[in-house]
Amino acid sequence: MDAIRPADSTTEPRLNLSGTAALERTIRGELVLPDDPGYAHARKVWNGMIDRAPAAIVYCTSADDVVAAVNFSRAQNLPVAVRAGGHNIAGASVCDGGIVIDVSRMKQIEVDPVRRVARAQAGLNLGEFDTATQAHGLATTMGVNADTGIAGLTLGGGFGKLGRKHGLSCDNLLAAEIVTADGRLLRVSATEHPDLFWAIRGGGGNFGIVTTFEYRLFPLGPMLLSGSVMHAYSDAREAMRFYARFSRAAPDELSVDAALVTTPDGDKVFSISACYAGPIDEGERIVKPLRAYGTPIEDSIAPTSYLQIQSAGDATFPRGRRYYWKAQFMRELSDAAIDHLLASYATARPESFVVFQQVGGAIARVPTGDTPYVNRDALYDCFPVSIWDDPAEDAARMQWARDLWDGMRPFSTGGVYANNLGEEGTDRIRAAYGDNYQRLAAVKAKYDPKNFFHSNQNIQPAA
Repeated sequence: MDAIRPADSTTEPRLNLSGTAALERTIRGELVLPDDPGYAHARKVWNGMIDRAPAAIVYCTSADDVVAAVNFSRAQNLPVAVRAGGHNIAGASVCDGGIVIDVSRMKQIEVDPVRRVARAQAGLNLGEFDTATQAHGLATTMGVNADTGIAGLTLGGGFGKLGRKHGLSCDNLLAAEIVTADGRLLRVSATEHPDLFWAIRGGGGNFGIVTTFEYRLFPLGPMLLSGSVMHAYSDAREAMRFYARFSRAAPDELSVDAALVTTPDGDKVFSISACYAGPIDEGERIVKPLRAYGTPIEDSIAPTSYLQIQSAGDATFPRGRRYYWKAQFMRELSDAAIDHLLASYATARPESFVVFQQVGGAIARVPTGDTPYVNRDALYDCFPVSIWDDPAEDAARMQWARDLWDGMRPFSTGGVYANNLGEEGTDRIRAAYGDNYQRLAAVKAKYDPKNFFHSNQNIQPAA
């Protein structure tokens, strides 16, 4: 079962209200209950398909608030969901009848330009993080949508335009502060609770609520060479074969993504986007073959600010629309895979597209045991995306994405990126972690033996 469950909004809260007054007195943040005026808005998340009714939402403003919320939730014996950016495709950051611990108001960030380190609270989205680090001419790998929360992104691995040069977000995590299921606030690093530090660098939200992240930063920008070339659908087969060759030979500094998309005029096209994380003149030389190939119908590659690059996809993914996708990793883009994709995409409705997000480079050179993220031999993350507004279209929109994904299975590695998982079951979670799953289960048993944090791509505690 891989459906997103738009949970029953009629679920009655089971919260014992006798403890809420004490919680309100304890926290500096805000407690929102179903009868409060702001409740309807507070329970919403990015994906408009998700309609869940928590018993309470606790907006935290400090690590102390998070500790209080964890202790309160444990005493209430209710389900817990943790929310930062709220971008999870399956809506894991909100639950029915339980407690949502929300850290989205925790937005402090300190940048040390000498040490090239950022200390950032978990409520920041990547646009806010990037703005703060770019003020010092620095950056680290941080997603592709400015509205995405840095917390969920990092905990699940963390793709981004800089990944091929500098590794995943989790590869550049130096330390963190985390509230565990028993209400302890721990600092974790390579020398402090190293087992827990290992687990949170890709193992998701299974081990506690991270309140602060410390990242390694790199000199970058403010301008990079970035943009896309677009080819007509009639030329897509050869353009996709070119993309496969060009992307495989790309240096680490170059991130080359691609997509089958439908233009606002209804024309289907194949788009190749490039971002060069280095000097612009050097980037011009590297991307010249991409711009010279074929007869593109559009070429938008130009010097662009890094902040603009990072927010370029925001208009495509606004909050509140209905979203569904299903992803898998690929090591190559074969002719047979191209034929299947073109045939399948021919039936796609408007605002449905197929993404190839390039990985590899520095990501591939990190040993698979260094972090939970194990699928380092992949070259692409391939996934069909459906976006729509009418609930009556849910079944058809989701089925198209599933059918295309299913047809691509023979060409995949069998692995999947944890941050792109919906509700797809234990086997798919194991596919995200491979041989690292048992080690994660052991860490889970040590720090969360009762599986208090289970509204996620859940790793069961080892027996």
